[in-house]
Amino acid sequence: MEGTKIEILHNEHREWLNKLDFYKDDLPILRKRLEEVAAKNTAKEVMQMVEHFQNQFIIQRNELDEFRHAIKQHENSLEAAIKSNETAINRQRLTDHPEMRERMERFEKLFQEFRMDLLKFVAKHM
Repeated sequence: MEGTKIEILHNEHREWLNKLDFYKDDLPILRKRLEEVAAKNTAKEVMQMVEHFQNQFIIQRNELDEFRHAIKQHENSLEAAIKSNETAINRQRLTDHPEMRERMERFEKLFQEFRMDLLKFVAKHM
């Protein structure tokens, strides 16, 4: 039977959730940096960029939450598969999830771009 072992899928989920926790913890730190810029510089063009980054925080947080939910849903399907045939857990294979893997890679890439853009902006205006 083709597919991926449940254990491998589960470990990948755990890794992703840990990474998402890291990014979630990074958001308040980045937000504080942005607030420091906003407090020190009220020029119109700076405030427009502050608003842009505030919107990006919302987008990043939403994507993070939605992806976390998708991972947990997939984890629930793994749990259901285990419960349906507990004796074959070590041999059982499930359909791989390349679309989730791609989504994680895309999220990380976009988050890093957001982070770098924000830090460049902060450095320029502090």
